[in-house]
Amino acid sequence: MQRVDPSQLPGPALSAEQWRQVNELSATLNARQALWLSGYFAGLEAALAQAGPALAAPPLAVAPAAATARTLTILYGSETGNSAALAKVAAAEAKALGLEASVVDMGDYKPRRLKEEQDVLLIASTYGEGDPPQPAVGFFEFVEGRKAPSLAGLRFGVLALGDSTYEKYCEAGKRLDRRFEELGATRLLPRADCDVDYDEAASAWTKEALALLAADIGGPFAPGAAPLAASPQQAIHDKRNPFLARILDNLVLTGRGSSKETRHIEISLEGSGVTFEPGDALGVMARNNPSVVDRVLEALGLDGAAAVKVKDREARLALALEEHFEITTATPRFLEHWAGLSGADDLERLLGPERAEERAAFLRDHHVIDLIRAFPASEVTPQSFVAGLRPLQPRLYSIASSLAANPDEAHLTVSTVRYMLHGEERCGVASGFFAKLAAPDTRAPVYVQSNPHFRLPADDVPIIMVGAGTGVAPYRAFMQEREARGASGRSWLFFGERNFVSDFLYQAEWQAYLKAKALTRMEVAFSRDRWGKAYVQHRMLEQGRDIFGWLEEGAHFYVCGDAARLAPDVHEALIAIIETHGSRSREAAEDYVRVLQDGRRYQRDVY
Repeated sequence: MQRVDPSQLPGPALSAEQWRQVNELSATLNARQALWLSGYFAGLEAALAQAGPALAAPPLAVAPAAATARTLTILYGSETGNSAALAKVAAAEAKALGLEASVVDMGDYKPRRLKEEQDVLLIASTYGEGDPPQPAVGFFEFVEGRKAPSLAGLRFGVLALGDSTYEKYCEAGKRLDRRFEELGATRLLPRADCDVDYDEAASAWTKEALALLAADIGGPFAPGAAPLAASPQQAIHDKRNPFLARILDNLVLTGRGSSKETRHIEISLEGSGVTFEPGDALGVMARNNPSVVDRVLEALGLDGAAAVKVKDREARLALALEEHFEITTATPRFLEHWAGLSGADDLERLLGPERAEERAAFLRDHHVIDLIRAFPASEVTPQSFVAGLRPLQPRLYSIASSLAANPDEAHLTVSTVRYMLHGEERCGVASGFFAKLAAPDTRAPVYVQSNPHFRLPADDVPIIMVGAGTGVAPYRAFMQEREARGASGRSWLFFGERNFVSDFLYQAEWQAYLKAKALTRMEVAFSRDRWGKAYVQHRMLEQGRDIFGWLEEGAHFYVCGDAARLAPDVHEALIAIIETHGSRSREAAEDYVRVLQDGRRYQRDVY
């Protein structure tokens, strides 16, 4: 900021010492801080004028009056834990600034309290194509519904997390931002939309939001105010500091002739200090297959030994593509980037907002390498190529074991994603890593992702578990935990897959649990067996009377598996069961299910 020459300014004279202080302070200010100070001095001038000359004193000698503290609530909607982690960091930074903030999961928050709030920061991730995280669905329904109150007098800010692979990028956060404004709330600062590499953008938004709030209580300029705090010390092992775990075993679960491949992976956590509960997930920091890296480099005509910058360090291009960047799935961001590098008219044509559906269909059928081959760019440097790529993200898998039964281990049930595209076999990054690269004794960076919305109830409470394919994984953990604890509550498993002979995952274990009466009942559905073609929702409808009876006796209901088909089909079947066997109208049955959800007796882990 430019220094001011007092001789060039009109108005009352300041002493040389006062000008020195003004100039020193102004040199340290950013635009928002300068704006806040201008408001502060305007208020001070009015107060001094009203009090009369007897109280007049040099402005900088007057301490700011203590402002009335406003309430601050940080609400988060999280599916995989990222929003929850950011909310906790924000609360810690708020405390360092003298702000007392309460942190609440949207799934636990009573939304009618909104009309009593003063300042609210909302941190929300987007699930799939624009949906809110499952635990936050009730909060969204209330806020977007007719019963939502006027929020005049409330100030808010929205931090939106999303994945630019999807067309409705950060849509859940955008919905909250629009709706709070419609309800009369005042936007504290512009919404921030963050992609999967959200760390820096989220941190900057949080610091700006808290600095604005701290200004109300005289910070960060008040004497003794703490500076903005760094993030709390990392956990021993988390997403930013994973544990380099050893693969103990890697077995194919599916039998000969199966139309798919599902693996059972056992991972050692010995010496990590990592713990987890049944229902939690394991984040795996997989790497791209070197053969995929080689094909990309060949298509680009680039040398893998060339140096590129990855954040603040330098790495060989080949290693960077293997360990740090997503090089398979093409995102809208990469499409736009490559259109600029290649100058391809066909790609430019796909970028407009009116081409959303066409663009989404194109990206489903074209990976990064397909764009490179079909639309070559004449001048691509290693750095200009990686500038359009997203950071390689961890993959989350439900843990299929209990520490009570398998100390220092985490088991996974992984379906290998493998298919043909443009005449080449393509594989999922993490599932391909497990299928081709993760032999016993291989190392893989891992961390535990807590899932507090998928938890066992008390040992004497009945449970109904519905899952298809790898969705059976957390139920294996549930049964191991309950058997180790000698739980008395009844348990009922509904399991679905393609074929009985080749795809009955963990069949011997379920039969052993049934024989020992640890598992009370089990229903199976195999969709590709001619003699028994069915899905889990069909088995549910067949057993509807007993399912309703269990629910009436307090059973908890769980669903794990595919979000696009399994979850909605099971949900509809559950409503139909309550309609039929509870003699209720459709609306009353939906209310019954909503009560189950609100009481955490109906929990879903879908993907």
